[in-house]
Amino acid sequence: MFTIEHDFDATVITLIDELPEGEAGARPLNEDVVIQSFDDRVVIEQYDPDTGELSQILLTIEQLEELRAALNLPEGNYRLERR
Repeated sequence: MFTIEHDFDATVITLIDELPEGEAGARPLNEDVVIQSFDDRVVIEQYDPDTGELSQILLTIEQLEELRAALNLPEGNYRLERR
């Protein structure tokens, strides 16, 4: 399940871990993942229950484009052409 909210300066997507029906107790649930998309960057956050801290990853828009491409490519080294 996920939610999408449009704030003043960002789009916020929250990915909520849930189990399919009939799989209760099959695995532990993970904390929600919050993705904040700004004009120049994307911030990914997830609470770490082991440390009690919020883990955060900052991606530039270029890194996000490379990640998107990498999800659909076979193993190897690549460089995206910038226009």
